[in-house]
Amino acid sequence: MTMPPDNSAEDDAELGDYIPLIDPDISEAEVAVISRILTSGSLGDGRMTEGFEQAFAAWLGRAHAVAVSSGTIATLMVLKAYGIGPGDEVLCSPFGWHQVQHAIALAGAEPVFVDIDYWQHTINPAKAEARITPRTKAILAGNVNGHPAHWDELRTLATDKGLILIEDSTEAIGSSYKGKLVGSFGDCAVFDFSEPGVLVTGEGGMIVTDDRNLAHQLRYLRRREMEHRNTVVITRTIPFQAGMSNITAALGLVQLKRLPEILAKRREVVGHYEAAMASFEGIKPPYKGPGADDVHPMVYAVHLGTRFTASGRKAVLEDLATHDVEASDYGQALYTQQYYQERGASRADCPVCQKTVDRVLALPLHHKVTADEVQFIVDTLKDATVNTGAGAAIYL
Repeated sequence: MTMPPDNSAEDDAELGDYIPLIDPDISEAEVAVISRILTSGSLGDGRMTEGFEQAFAAWLGRAHAVAVSSGTIATLMVLKAYGIGPGDEVLCSPFGWHQVQHAIALAGAEPVFVDIDYWQHTINPAKAEARITPRTKAILAGNVNGHPAHWDELRTLATDKGLILIEDSTEAIGSSYKGKLVGSFGDCAVFDFSEPGVLVTGEGGMIVTDDRNLAHQLRYLRRREMEHRNTVVITRTIPFQAGMSNITAALGLVQLKRLPEILAKRREVVGHYEAAMASFEGIKPPYKGPGADDVHPMVYAVHLGTRFTASGRKAVLEDLATHDVEASDYGQALYTQQYYQERGASRADCPVCQKTVDRVLALPLHHKVTADEVQFIVDTLKDATVNTGAGAAIYL
């Protein structure tokens, strides 16, 4: 008797399990260190935080690191330490996931949005120079989704114009530009350890710099230490309550030690995507701009073709969701948000960003995504673009 073919495996592959956009790489080492911290006394005495700061600074090759509660708080503290506030302007990109640019408004300064490169997604130096005024005090430039910015041009621009260069590495860790890790290029740099980042601690951030005086100011701004409560001179500076707990720092230390392993696993998943995407007609390889040695993205971001609009992308996202694939846009441009529109921001100033923000689509990228799941995601994405009526017009 001939048995009917067993199609259950094919059915399972077609349906798939739910594939989340984000899944932190947490090992037994992280679990063990948290257990030790929870049973070893104070959770906030700074023992682990100081160790994390020293290890992070050494890893980057920078003189100082100051651990704080988030990337946004890190950026706000940097602006405060430099005395940037009301009446001042800071050049920044309107595009990005973590949107630490909000710190400029929180500091009371005015964010001046600068257009971006279409493929690289980072701030365009020539367009930044065109927006400098006598009120401009700093440039906040990001390594968007792991891709290094144009650091040579930005460094020259900041030096020539007497501006502070703040490096936003909240979306990048482990990427490198001309042989140097991101976080090495600004007068200071800020990192964020929340999802969907590569090194994750739940929440948390880090400021790195080679400026001893800046690091000193940042430590006083971070929080009021117990021994400073009755010190009249120090209390002229009003502090933030922005410290990092021993638990967060311990997670960060273990993740930093495991970073080569974490990046290697993510690099393997990117390889699966590249192989699967190669079967699409008209698909270009992942973009890597001049000087970018290593690019370690937070999510696998693809460009939908020019025939797509924001509504078309929404339809694609909904189609992916029906197949249990979590995907996302890459955030709304800041000039479309009500706070900035009420203050005169206009999408007309950033036409390249507008084209980008309507078409970028973020796909799952983490250590648990298998080659079969990547193929399922890509096949589903191809079908979804056809279902919208625009054809499989996807460009990396």
